[in-house]
Amino acid sequence: MEYETFRVWPALHESHPHLLPKGELTPGIPATEYEARRRKLMEALPEGSVVLALASPVRYMSGNIFYKFRQASDFWYLTGFEEPNSAVILEKTSSSRCYTMTLFCTGKDAVKAQWDGASTSHEDACTIFNASTALPTSSLGPYLRALLTRTSGNIYTDANPARPRRALLTRLLPGGEPEAALEALGKAPKKPLAPEVAKLRAVKSMHEQAAMRSAADVSARAHAKTMRFAQPGMSEGALAAHFEYMCAMRGAQRPAYVPVVASGPNALIIHYTANNQLIRAGEMVLIDAGCEFNGYASDITRTFPATGTFGPAQRDLYSAVLATQKALVRMCAADRRISLHELHRLSVSLLGTELRQLGFEHPAAEMGVLYPHFLSHSIGAQTGRGMVVTIEPGLYVPPLSKFPKHFHNIGIRIEDEVLVGAVDPVVLSISAPKEIADVEGACQGLLGFGAF
Repeated sequence: MEYETFRVWPALHESHPHLLPKGELTPGIPATEYEARRRKLMEALPEGSVVLALASPVRYMSGNIFYKFRQASDFWYLTGFEEPNSAVILEKTSSSRCYTMTLFCTGKDAVKAQWDGASTSHEDACTIFNASTALPTSSLGPYLRALLTRTSGNIYTDANPARPRRALLTRLLPGGEPEAALEALGKAPKKPLAPEVAKLRAVKSMHEQAAMRSAADVSARAHAKTMRFAQPGMSEGALAAHFEYMCAMRGAQRPAYVPVVASGPNALIIHYTANNQLIRAGEMVLIDAGCEFNGYASDITRTFPATGTFGPAQRDLYSAVLATQKALVRMCAADRRISLHELHRLSVSLLGTELRQLGFEHPAAEMGVLYPHFLSHSIGAQTGRGMVVTIEPGLYVPPLSKFPKHFHNIGIRIEDEVLVGAVDPVVLSISAPKEIADVEGACQGLLGFGAF
């Protein structure tokens, strides 16, 4: 391959053996799994269906200063192709494969390679990514127009001409093609693609489960080491930076979301991301943070004492949340046949019982204030086997006279990623300390976790 020194896309076993064992198309995921995903999608769609999925464009902060590239999730899930400004069209057929795959990409460009690194040739797009045909991105417009004139089936896409994705599609269609192709697409019978892909993504394969466990392990270790790093007088932002650094040092590509590092009363703000206050002695620190590792996100929350030891009120409220969280995790099994909404209602009841034992009067009437968020991410209506859900109860006590004063301005949330098993759940984020003795041990350096 030309300009091998500048190779960027795709990362292969031959060029990146430290990232990709032989047989994997992307870290942890073999090419056969991407093929199975596409086939399963197309088998579920009616005859004559067409899928159009778009890659992400390069996004810019200002001028020529670009953000770090992140591929569109559904496009990545179906192809494993990491290059920007690309597209894929899947057409359902009666062949043994069930579909044809046309991948549109830049192809080789020697001048561009010197600036940005080599990109995938059209030949390699077929041999490596198993496309039936690979064409220049400039061919997307004519191909799409011709396709829409010969097909009568539904077009599954999220590139709706009436929505903001129109701008992305327009960038992929050169010259005078955009309006003609968009007009044709606008007349075609369309259905959203995202819900169809979401059905596939809801249940994780064994490879995905292993990838998510790896992502959770990286984040969990960063949580433990950040507990050790934290000291009164530090800024919340320093803890956020430490967490992200620890994840990056173990290979994470980026944070999965903007981290929450909330000390003291800031923990009462569910999506507190300013992270600009100094941590005071005697306060609790809530960190809701996770990394994205090889395309899979992690999401973990831990709360710990800034000085390394829980005070009496902090210990009592933390114990209430912990007991509730552990009871809910045990319910995450397919044979329980319980929905996330039912689990949430149970969390409200369990927290209410704990609060009554701590001296809160009529906690059931105050749960909208003390526990204002949903228990889990909404991932399907039922907690079926192979799904990954978060279990994250919390308590947030504002300084109101109707609540016991010694709990004022304490916010606690404990969040784990849980793989729903047939009989027993698997806590993917198990490496992040959450038992009181383990949290204090991590903070005090007794578990062998050092800061950076």
